[in-house]
Amino acid sequence: QVQLVESGGGLVQAGGSLRLSCAASGRTFRGYGMGWFRQAPGKEREFVAAISWSGGSTHYADSVKGRFTISRDNAKDTVYLHMNSLKPEDTAVYCCAVPTIGNYGLRFHSYEYSYWGQGTQVTVSS
Repeated sequence: QVQLVESGGGLVQAGGSLRLSCAASGRTFRGYGMGWFRQAPGKEREFVAAISWSGGSTHYADSVKGRFTISRDNAKDTVYLHMNSLKPEDTAVYCCAVPTIGNYGLRFHSYEYSYWGQGTQVTVSS
């Protein structure tokens, strides 16, 4: 059983920073990328960032490019999302995700992921 547990969310003023963590357990993740998605109230879930198994390849949504950085520590089966220059429009529940078995490499679409964490709330005040 795959478990993904996010942490690090909270309330921050615009321009501030947060670091989200996602600890994974329950199956081997070797060779698989991981991703972060977010969902704001009344909106659909959207892709934020993805990282390859090695960490050598990353991809970001245009809305966060240059402000967010995804990284991972495979020894700890943990992926991070470093968020800088936060804006009120970044307010959302942030979830990490693991792709469906067989979906190697970077994945950008929610339908390519089978395992999701409960999410952590990020609120950015203006």
